Amino acid sequence: MNANNSPSQQPDPSFSSRKALKLVVVAVIVAAVVSFAGIAFLVNIMERKQEGKNPFYRVVELTDTTEDPAVWGKNFPHQYDDYLRTTDQVRTKFGGSEAMPRTPTQADPRSVVAQSKLDEDPRLKTMWAGYAFSIDFREERGHAYMLDDQTYTDRQQKPQPGACLHCHASIYVPYKKLGGGDLMKGFEKMNPMPFAEARKLVEHPVACIDCHDPVTMALRVTRPGFLEGIKALKASEGVKDYDVNKMATRQEMRSFVCGQCHVEYYFKGPEKRLTYPWHKGLKVENILAYYDEVKFKDWEHKETGAPVLKAQHPEFEMWNQGIHARSGVACADCHMPYKRVGAVKISDHHVRSPVLNINHACQTCHKWPEAELKARVETIQTRTFNLRNQAMDALMDLIKDIKAARDGGKAGETLAKAQDFQRKAQFYLDFVEAENSMGFHAPQEAARILGESINFSRLGQVAIRDAK
Repeated sequence: MNANNSPSQQPDPSFSSRKALKLVVVAVIVAAVVSFAGIAFLVNIMERKQEGKNPFYRVVELTDTTEDPAVWGKNFPHQYDDYLRTTDQVRTKFGGSEAMPRTPTQADPRSVVAQSKLDEDPRLKTMWAGYAFSIDFREERGHAYMLDDQTYTDRQQKPQPGACLHCHASIYVPYKKLGGGDLMKGFEKMNPMPFAEARKLVEHPVACIDCHDPVTMALRVTRPGFLEGIKALKASEGVKDYDVNKMATRQEMRSFVCGQCHVEYYFKGPEKRLTYPWHKGLKVENILAYYDEVKFKDWEHKETGAPVLKAQHPEFEMWNQGIHARSGVACADCHMPYKRVGAVKISDHHVRSPVLNINHACQTCHKWPEAELKARVETIQTRTFNLRNQAMDALMDLIKDIKAARDGGKAGETLAKAQDFQRKAQFYLDFVEAENSMGFHAPQEAARILGESINFSRLGQVAIRDAK
């Protein structure tokens, strides 16, 4: 018998069977793992799709009368947490406010206030001589303080109307209640009320309901002043019957909801109707032309007798002249940038200066180091601030000269011409002074406006010098 065919050398059929069985088991396990991973992946996709359809849990039902932001916060805890952080007081180089301690009183219970701009630059008292802002004007604080800081400002020493609450309170529900369900009627009734009386009708600073539809969460404009102002602006551009809540794009609304309050305005007529002067356009000269046409003045300057104007906070108007607006960048893109919280993408409701949030606010588009971006911002602001100081000095010289001319008995056409130059110079300067970006929203426009202001002041001095 051949040794190679000995029984001990024959293949073991049971071994082959066991090996094949192992391979089958391994294949089944691998297939099961792959299948499980695939199913888990598909489930995850479906979950994310459902999150996209309903990105929040409806803990409470929100209606068009739910004005307390804490109630909205039950459905939107991340956004509400951010909203609460607008109490932060962090100063940038040219804006924001440090926490200044004060002793509370019965008349003013605030234990912390912002620093006084009048103490920082006493020239402002001269610019606003005879007006409430010469009494008290402080650095702006976050949205959380907007109602209290208006309620307790020393400017209340001079009568303030209920119209002020249009931008200092969550006003949508109070307007509708006061108007019997009609927003515009409530607006018209509250405007002429004494501030103290109107203040009793409101409870909160700006809140969720002022910018969001409670059912769809869509952005919306609720301020009557903006509804009328943007309609007048669009009419001047040839667009008739513009309805912002129906005709604006979502990206436009991400600026319009901010422009409800961050704007120039005035109180029209004895009814104190809060009006945005956009009938001729948004530039400073357009607004001044409108004021001249309707013969409006905020007050008569105490030292010169000039019929002067007080610019408010024209961020929306100035932003519209800048590169970001022309590039389609909205206010919220920088001041409320998107961020990730877990698996959820939200807009940051801790509204603040982009300089305090460069990573999310700036570096999404500008791929340079944070230090470089901050330096660019501060370079623009420093140049604007220096030019602002030159314009302020020029205005001080003009006010001094007009006062001397009045005291010296000059009157008539010469004085009126100089006073008109003061009106122009002062409004142009204040347009940049009151705008809360120190020129950053539109650097070239800010420089142009300040240059014009300096020129107006010097022309006013020339008018007095050349008078016979």
